Amino acid sequence: MSRIVYLDGNLVPHEKATVHVYDHGFLYGDGVFEGLRIYSNKVFKLKEHLDRLYESANHICLQIPLSLEAMTEAVNKTVAANTLADGYIRLVVTRGVGNLGLDPRSCAKPSVIIIVDSISLYPKEMYEQGMEIVTASTIRNHLNALNPRIKSLNYLNNILAKLEAIRAGVPEALMLNQNGEIAECTADNIFLIKHGRVLTPHINAGILEGITRGTVIELAKKLAIPVEETTLTRHDLYAAEECFLTGSGAEIIPVTKCDNRVIGGGKPGPISKKLIEAFFKLVRQ
Repeated sequence: MSRIVYLDGNLVPHEKATVHVYDHGFLYGDGVFEGLRIYSNKVFKLKEHLDRLYESANHICLQIPLSLEAMTEAVNKTVAANTLADGYIRLVVTRGVGNLGLDPRSCAKPSVIIIVDSISLYPKEMYEQGMEIVTASTIRNHLNALNPRIKSLNYLNNILAKLEAIRAGVPEALMLNQNGEIAECTADNIFLIKHGRVLTPHINAGILEGITRGTVIELAKKLAIPVEETTLTRHDLYAAEECFLTGSGAEIIPVTKCDNRVIGGGKPGPISKKLIEAFFKLVRQ
């Protein structure tokens, strides 16, 4: 089935949705993006995703050519055109076409691209039995180099860590920050459960403020499960009772092994299961 892509105001078949080779998003990774989920024909947390998109754009001095209201309409129009009840959205804003060279002033107008499709990051059995990860030697970008709170098109840092996971024969890698503290995985935020408390790295650890991460924190509070954003190290992970990852693409997936060490009982734990159940109940409402 041919998917329909929003490309600078037009809805076109995906095979005709092309970007210029002089687009600075293509040449230099100069742009921002969001990954969103569709559940039962509705975009999940659309406002939160768009708020983060515009915040990322503001940080890199990128003026998005659509108002927030117009962008909302464009996303919903593209979702409707693809008739996909459950799926994934990749919303991209590039600096636009310019000259060779880094100077963003040569780019006349940013480009907006909205892709709607299905996605499956991990096999179904991993969601049921848990997944294995490793710690990457590639650290997370330093806050004063490329702030991870900017969801930019430059993902080479994450890809290098992902390659380490692939070489280790596992699907995901844990990334530490410059202080040796746990930051996040290559595409997902991380949570630990220890002594009945849900723990996750603080944003100062050099992480992206995940929308699914925020949803899980809200759900934990509603369920009266203690939750804390704090500094974590691999010691905390190795000694944890449970662990899971969150992300728009991954949703929520348990982790039962890291660096060949079994976490907890080696299977998804009760608090993880409770939060996963609450999450899917929420998104189906």
